[in-house]
Amino acid sequence: MYKNLLSPIKINKLEIRNRVVYPSLGLLYSYDGKLNDRYYNYFQEKARGGAGIVTVGPVGIDFIGSGGIIPMLDTDEAIPAFQKMAATIKEEGARAWVQLFHAGAYSYPMLLNGEPPIAPSAVYSRYSKAMPREMTIEDIERVKAAFVSAAARVMEAGFDGVEILGSGGYLITQFLSPVKNQRADAYGGSFENRVRFPKEVIEDIRKRVGEDFPVTIRMAGNDFVTGSNTDAETKTFAKVYEAAGVDAISVTGGWHETHVPQLPASLPQSGFAFLAYNIKKQVSVPVMASNRIVTPEGAEKLLKDGSADMVSIGRGLIADPHWVNKVMTGHVDEIRPCVACLQGCMDNVMSGKPVMCVANPLAGFEGERKITKCKAPKQVMVVGAGLGGLEAAVTAAEAGHQVDLYEKKDDIGGQLWIAGAPPHKSELLGLVEYYRAMLWKHNVNLHLRTWVDDRLIREKNPDFLIVAEGAEPLLPPIEGIEDPAVISAWDLLAKDRLLGDEVAIIGGGAVGLETALKVAQKGTITPEVLHFLFAHEAESVERLRELMFSGTSKVTVFEMLPKVGKDVGKSTKWVLMSELEKHGVATVTEAEVIRIKNGLVTFKKDGRIHERQFDHIINAAGSRSVKNIAEKVEKLGIPYAVIGDGAKPGKMDHAVHGGFLAALDIG
Repeated sequence: MYKNLLSPIKINKLEIRNRVVYPSLGLLYSYDGKLNDRYYNYFQEKARGGAGIVTVGPVGIDFIGSGGIIPMLDTDEAIPAFQKMAATIKEEGARAWVQLFHAGAYSYPMLLNGEPPIAPSAVYSRYSKAMPREMTIEDIERVKAAFVSAAARVMEAGFDGVEILGSGGYLITQFLSPVKNQRADAYGGSFENRVRFPKEVIEDIRKRVGEDFPVTIRMAGNDFVTGSNTDAETKTFAKVYEAAGVDAISVTGGWHETHVPQLPASLPQSGFAFLAYNIKKQVSVPVMASNRIVTPEGAEKLLKDGSADMVSIGRGLIADPHWVNKVMTGHVDEIRPCVACLQGCMDNVMSGKPVMCVANPLAGFEGERKITKCKAPKQVMVVGAGLGGLEAAVTAAEAGHQVDLYEKKDDIGGQLWIAGAPPHKSELLGLVEYYRAMLWKHNVNLHLRTWVDDRLIREKNPDFLIVAEGAEPLLPPIEGIEDPAVISAWDLLAKDRLLGDEVAIIGGGAVGLETALKVAQKGTITPEVLHFLFAHEAESVERLRELMFSGTSKVTVFEMLPKVGKDVGKSTKWVLMSELEKHGVATVTEAEVIRIKNGLVTFKKDGRIHERQFDHIINAAGSRSVKNIAEKVEKLGIPYAVIGDGAKPGKMDHAVHGGFLAALDIG
């Protein structure tokens, strides 16, 4: 079924066991520039899971280009540690790669001991919020030499190949871009001059490592930055790279400072595959596609369509490093899905924290969290089949315990059904199907439509009890909050309904903003209708944009804090705010709603009282823990754990990781 995906391929003379590449992703597992056990365990699991290529990186070639917070290969003293890494990956049958990194203007001055970053030209970087120093010819020669020396160390350490980072807005793309490169010498101005630096880096590396050692490059398929390179120019860069000596090209999306989303769920799966095909048409070496390639079906189709020769699956292999093995053995339904939340990966990196995964409690903890078979199986009762309860039940069963899972509703999933209702959130529901498969695999006894109380617990008398009761909407202390015009955000997300022309949202946190977007999209044209109208030139482009963003309800969000979206992740907040703006959603901050009566909202702002009439008001003011059982469980005399929102309202990782750890603690 996945003939193309699982077939071998050659890069240079090196055979790769399949078409799946784990690409370089920032991890922040150390802050001293050195590899450690957390890195070794992480990459070993990626190789053990079946990927064809496992890329270690980004790896710094010098201090000024990285700040030393990523693994460094700038001296020979680092070679032994990288030898261990290469051996660790290759022992699992994967091919081991290293990606060489230089941030250029994207380096943060605070990491450079007060020195400014260097770049082709002194053009302010909106990404690092810094003005770089223009590189001299001596700087250029030194950085080229650093790339070459690092590549030689990659080969000496026993890796199978080396990748040059030429995407994301980093140093090489800065040389290529007319926006960032304003030089008047041989490295600026014309196309030939702007491409000179990466061309010479490739040529010099090729001379140093020889003809048979695989050299690849990761390039932007389109910068998606106004005035910079588009896919009209990038295909010409690719031809230069091939002529200079690269053996394969990995094509990704745009720069980090683009206004086009690159990673969140608003980007359709395989949404940038067209960029890979644009390059593939111009070169004869293998081309790798990237960005939001999530499912085996999507990856296979991309290869079958001829859009690329290989696929990069990064966050998918964080969520489930055994993605490839499960495809090979026919257990696709057991793949733990990446839900594109970016909370544990990109949000953590952007906050200076190590990468983990909200959906996979083992990611980043491979060496310290282990599921081991218990010596004395216990009867375990799990109350609540939401995210935390599901993870606890599956983990306990995998450890060998006899598990009974109780749920008062007629299906598993709990709040996932609510969380998956807003626009671009439907992939969260993939977790429901994953856990459904895992409950079956590990023989968890599922009891639906069953209300659990202390009487039933005493009757079943389990050896260990895990309480995952979840949360419920919080009713804020607002006069008239039970007015007929008021709807709970949870109720609206669980079951959509007709709304009036004017809709208010009380609460500008993640739930409130996502609910606002869902309401604002009601009545707009679907992607399918947009495609039809555009293909047949039925409406003007301006009218199509209007139909895309003008819905049947006008939405206003009220928030007490100075800004909305306090609990929205850094990597997705700007995307969400941009969509809200396009849909005309208004926000009223530092506003305290004090009364609701017959749809009339009275609120206090700037020391004055205001009133506005709405057809419907949606309460999204937060949630509180449900503790029907938790308040009684101590009296039962049964060992127990309270997890997830039932312990304290939190994000998904709070539920998944809490459920996992509670199951490990059963003993």
